[in-house]
Amino acid sequence: MRKLIAITSCLFSLAVQAATPQELLDGYAAQAKQENPAFTGFSAERGAAFFKTEHASNGRQTSCATCHTPDPRQQGKTRANKVIEPLAPIVNPQRFTDINKVEKWFGRNCKDVLERACTAQEKGDFIRFLVNVK
Repeated sequence: MRKLIAITSCLFSLAVQAATPQELLDGYAAQAKQENPAFTGFSAERGAAFFKTEHASNGRQTSCATCHTPDPRQQGKTRANKVIEPLAPIVNPQRFTDINKVEKWFGRNCKDVLERACTAQEKGDFIRFLVNVK
């Protein structure tokens, strides 16, 4: 129960304060330490692998890059053919500035691709990767 309260508290504080990708990373780091006391930091390399790795989901192979394209600086398309703005903050500065949107899309996309919720470590690695894209 204490762990749930601590994680909820971290999410709430993120919702109140988050305005930059770094602030999101700081919040996810606090959550990752709660989930795994051995947590030592986020990795752009793990984030890139997470982005590209295909998973069996609903009987087909899919990855983040399936809809977002292999180049996160480019526009992607949903299965319904709607445009998805680029993920990389270098070309889309609005990315990772609103915790509510970030959590909404991690919730939906992790479930679609992984068939489960993403961990704080996965979210942080993913954001670290995208922040490093030039």
